[in-house]
Amino acid sequence: MTGAFSLRGRRAVVTGANSGIGRAIALGLARQGADVAVHGHEDRNGLASVRAEIGAIGRAAMDFEADFLDPSAPEALARRVTNEFGPVDILIANAAIEHRVTWQDVTGDHLARHFTANFASLVALCRALVPAMAERGWGRVVATGSVMATRPRAETVAYAAFKSAQLTAIRAIAREVATRGVTMNVISPGAIETERTAARYADASFRRAVAAKIPVGRPGRPEDCVGPAIFLCSDEAAYLTGVDIPVDGGWTIGDAPGSLPGETA
Repeated sequence: MTGAFSLRGRRAVVTGANSGIGRAIALGLARQGADVAVHGHEDRNGLASVRAEIGAIGRAAMDFEADFLDPSAPEALARRVTNEFGPVDILIANAAIEHRVTWQDVTGDHLARHFTANFASLVALCRALVPAMAERGWGRVVATGSVMATRPRAETVAYAAFKSAQLTAIRAIAREVATRGVTMNVISPGAIETERTAARYADASFRRAVAAKIPVGRPGRPEDCVGPAIFLCSDEAAYLTGVDIPVDGGWTIGDAPGSLPGETA
């Protein structure tokens, strides 16, 4: 692979790569020449499938399982990937959980699970992988955020809060490593139709309601997240760090004109 966005010679690890956004980004990185280690949990078939697709592209691939609800799992995963696959140049921190409850029903356990899986795991992965990137003088970290960090809903208070905290952590660490060739950024998807949300989008009225709110007029697809991620991982984005790129069809700038009662375009 040649060209401005080539990642040939780079090794990446993508968490939550067995489906959805993580899978799409893993395949996108491979198409740009990167070798890719893919992570998932309780989906051996999904991991095997994406690993096979990366191999068919002509890039090296390995798959790893880890449960990020175990606080020790992220660093253990980083050690395994480094030892078995090689030094990591690119970290795509995509794995997350999202459990919705009314805000009145949020418990300490609910908060703790989201903290461990969605925030502490990111910090642990960075702690394990970023120093070596800095020593080598090149590295990329891209975390998958969410539109909910800026447009939160009460039933996703834990998920939204820790996605917001994730961006703060990325920016804080980015300041420390920028002079050593490591950039750290976030892409924040909006309403993305994935395998996990397919049943909801199969409801035509739900799909219409979502599309009506989004300025570009449709829900997103996992592939919509690939271009921004590849750009941030490339040498072309070497002067960008600590940024948050919304991948939401314009949703964060406001609901589409005419989508609210009494509003006109």
